[in-house]
Amino acid sequence: MIAKWLEHFRVRRILKRFPIPHETWHHLMTADPLFHGLSAVEKARLREMATVFLHRKYFKGAQGQVVTSEMGAAISAQAALLVLNLGLDTLDGCNDIIVYPSAFRVRREAHDELGLVRQEDNVLAGESWSYDGPVVLAWDEAEAELSENHPGHNVVLHEFAHKLDMLNGKANGMPPLHAEMNRAVWTQAFSQAFEHLQAQLAHYHNPDINSYAATSPAEFFAVTTEYFFTAPKRLKQHFPGVYEQLKQYYRQDTLHRAQSADSGF
Repeated sequence: MIAKWLEHFRVRRILKRFPIPHETWHHLMTADPLFHGLSAVEKARLREMATVFLHRKYFKGAQGQVVTSEMGAAISAQAALLVLNLGLDTLDGCNDIIVYPSAFRVRREAHDELGLVRQEDNVLAGESWSYDGPVVLAWDEAEAELSENHPGHNVVLHEFAHKLDMLNGKANGMPPLHAEMNRAVWTQAFSQAFEHLQAQLAHYHNPDINSYAATSPAEFFAVTTEYFFTAPKRLKQHFPGVYEQLKQYYRQDTLHRAQSADSGF
């Protein structure tokens, strides 16, 4: 009981001393399509969560990138939206957010079919190393998604979705489900959709969603999370079972939100 009171006191202190400036917040809520359709109550709660997130995480620029307070607020708001109805504690494992000016190169060891080791260079816009490791982001990618909707693409949501996936110990496409959710139903919905996407690619058909989702179950979860928040209509059209499971998991109805934004209500 005392611990909860102390935590509440700390949060109220952060909100009082380090609030995200009204001008910055207003610009985010109006300029970024991701936040359109949120109710006034949701925006108020989101602002509090983003403020606490921004204060508690360590933002660091790489390759000369300077992380401004506006950049930190934008990243924090998107991360907070992901866990709006899950709670910030689900992202407690991530303390460091590294921001590159643009896509960055990483080198890793890879094994071929014979078990031989080779070095691979990859150019990435984002990365999540482990549950307690940093989130790495390319700012030009994140910035482009702030003022214009890129259906199925949001690097911040993608990388923090991996963090949620890792809550069960590893990224495998199944984060810890809520007590009221059915593990078998989740598995069936995601497995069928994943196999369908792989079959589309194997037969050189245009994929229903970003082909990167077919890389692994972990990437499928992260990519469908991007669609859930940025293109819910497309996700529900092609993979209604996946949409329904994500709706239950995130405890948000993003399609209804998008429809409300389109209608002006």
